[in-house]
Formats: sequence, structure tokens, C-alpha cells
Amino acid sequence: MQVSELHIYPLKSARGIALTSSDVDAHGLVGDRRMMVVDPSGHFVTQRELPALATLTVTPGAGKVQLLLDDGRSVTTPLPDPDRRMDVAVWKSIVSAAVADDATNAALSDWLGRDLKLVHFDERARRIANPEWAGPDTPVTFADGYQVLITTTGSLNGLNADMQAHGEAPVGMDRFRPNIVIDCDEPWADDRWLAIEINGIRFDLVKPCARCIMTTQDQRTGSRDIASPMPAMGRLRMSADRRVPGPLFGWNATPRDHGAVAVGDTVTVISERSESWAIKRR
Repeated sequence: MQVSELHIYPLKSARGIALTSSDVDAHGLVGDRRMMVVDPSGHFVTQRELPALATLTVTPGAGKVQLLLDDGRSVTTPLPDPDRRMDVAVWKSIVSAAVADDATNAALSDWLGRDLKLVHFDERARRIANPEWAGPDTPVTFADGYQVLITTTGSLNGLNADMQAHGEAPVGMDRFRPNIVIDCDEPWADDRWLAIEINGIRFDLVKPCARCIMTTQDQRTGSRDIASPMPAMGRLRMSADRRVPGPLFGWNATPRDHGAVAVGDTVTVISERSESWAIKRR
């Protein structure tokens, strides 16, 4: 097995960036989900309620960030003053984040049609993943809950085969917004993996990823008038474990080492579960 794709999402819920290699630290792939948009109260905003975020490309640079909409509107903003801060909410986590300047926030609000602020997970920000799954004191940025999301080509092929058998159009891997895609022939093999190693870095697969409405959206336009993988996941991938209810695709992983990964790197399973994750049988 080998790494077939690498992706980061500099702004949570905006368009992803494909990479050929990436440094890895305790937070995951470097640069992933370091920014987020929030409403005036500080609550995070995603494609779930604002699908147009899929049309926004965010490119970090040296001391600055470029935001570009598909229609050509853009703004380049400096990294924020670290003393300009607000508390923001990501699910149940409250994080002290640095806030972008007023002009940038005004541009984003105008583009996306609602009052928004751009916030940064800077050096002063702190957040810890759920220790019940990831272990104690594992830092995480603005991801939904964990540091790295891993999917496999075999699972996507298995899902698409079921969709086609039911007269449904196939979907791409971008619907699932992974960080690391592993080329693996067997569908759902990751349900058995406890830990893998890539270029000397151990990744513990700590929790399966329950899926939401974002998988039904085109990840370049935000449209939901397209094929949905939800019915197929309902047929194939409904969790039978109440700790993680819903349809599952991919695994949340926590890196235990620092280093770098690249497309083409060998992936080795170094530990397996005694039992595969329980899935409801139809």
C-alpha cells in the first residue's frame, strides 16, 4: 500500500489544496485548518449552513493569506495582530483565536452574504482532542475533532460500486475531505487498522468518521443538486456502535511522531484491532 493523495484545508470548510508532500507535527499535516470563519458570536460556520464556502480558495504565504473566490474577487491580508483576539467555538471546544482585520472581515461578509469574521489558530491558540479517543494532551487545530483524516481508494471503489448497482452516479474522494488517501484494494480494510506507519511516522486510527450533509455537496461549487453518497453509506456503512452513530467513511487519526509524508510513500499496518468496527447488516 502507498499514499496516493495528500490534502490540506487551510480554511476550515473552504476548498482543499492537493499536495505532493507535507510536514507532519502533533497537530497533523502542517497548515491544515489553521483558519476558520465564525459568526459575530464566535460560533464556527461551515459548508453545512454556508455551501458557498466551497467556492473559496485560501492560500497561506509568508506573513500573509490570499482569499480568492471563483468569480475573481480576492483579498490579500496580513496575518492578524496576536493581541486582537476572541473566543470561538468549534463544537464543544472554546478556543482563543486571533481575528483578522476589519477590511478582510468586511470583504468576506460581503462575498458570502452574512456577517462573518476570519479567525486564525496562531501560536497562542490551544485546543486538545478528546482524550477518550486520542489519548491525553493531543493538540488539534480547527478540525472537527482530530488531527488527520485517512481514507482509502478501496473504500471509495466499494461505495461507488454499490451506487452504480443502484443506478446512482459515482462520487469522488473530494466529497470526504481527507488529509491522507491510501491506495488499498480492499474496501473498509481500515476498520481493522489500529495503527499504520508512513515514512517512520506512526498514525493511530482512533475513531471512525461519521458523515454529514457535506458529503452531498460539490466541493468546487457547493451545489447539492448532484449524486449523493448518503443512500449508499446507509446501505453499507451504518455504525452498530452507539458511541459513533451514523454512516461511516474513513478514520480519524492521531500522529505520534513528527516528520514528513509524500505521495508514493509506503504505508505499513503495524497494529490491527482484535475485531473490526461493528457495522449494521441489512
